[in-house]
Amino acid sequence: MKLRLAYRGDPARSRGGQGGAEGFGLSLLEQLDELRRRLVYAAAAIGVGMVIAFAYITPIYEFVFRPIRRVLPPGSKLIYTEPGEAFSVYVEIALIAGIVLATPFLMYQLWNMVAPLLYLRQKKFVVWFVLLTTGGFVAGAAFNHYVAFRWMVIFFASFSSAKLTFLPRLDDVFGLYTKMLLGMGLVFQMPALVYFLAKMGLVTARFLAKQFKYAILIIFVVAAVVTPTGDATTQLVFALPMVGLYLLSIFIAWVVTPAERPAEEGQ
Repeated sequence: MKLRLAYRGDPARSRGGQGGAEGFGLSLLEQLDELRRRLVYAAAAIGVGMVIAFAYITPIYEFVFRPIRRVLPPGSKLIYTEPGEAFSVYVEIALIAGIVLATPFLMYQLWNMVAPLLYLRQKKFVVWFVLLTTGGFVAGAAFNHYVAFRWMVIFFASFSSAKLTFLPRLDDVFGLYTKMLLGMGLVFQMPALVYFLAKMGLVTARFLAKQFKYAILIIFVVAAVVTPTGDATTQLVFALPMVGLYLLSIFIAWVVTPAERPAEEGQ
């Protein structure tokens, strides 16, 4: 007997002649095969991105570490203590650059994995999904590169003195940079997430506005957890963009649900 996964019936899909009996979707094995296929496509795209990044690895390396070098105290420099450490960092840089280059394609593959669970009218959001999620990831990576990580290095370097020299290891520095980049890339997906939740009618601008005080509390708790240091300044560097993104998300929810505006304005 073939095991099948249930999905929500969509009259538009049935009229289009897609699928078999209404109420049943792809079989479990077909779903797993589709997932495997999308993961292979994603890995191949990252691989192509890595090859392209390796062709320009020196300028990319300089771009990544230029803001860090500028804030290091006099006499301080990046060092590596193991023979293969510098080469491994070059490989990691190429990997991250490959992911960034392949982000639009990766988001498209993610959409294709989610699309079978959506109604036909919701599948038309694919272009907006790719654009918003890609833009959010790139914006988060840029904020980390030019603002957040720079502040982190400034804080760590502030302990350097005549008797204590700051000589950060290359691998440790880039490891922290990568974690913060991926974290900011996820945080900056908030507007895209709210856009699609609002489009599906799951959240509204009024609901988000009412939860603002709780959102502020959660944001500062998250900032305190993910911030490697305990100073208030660095926590603000993490928290303030999240607050701004939440306010932007309220505006986005208000724009994409115009039917609610008269009701909200009349209250």
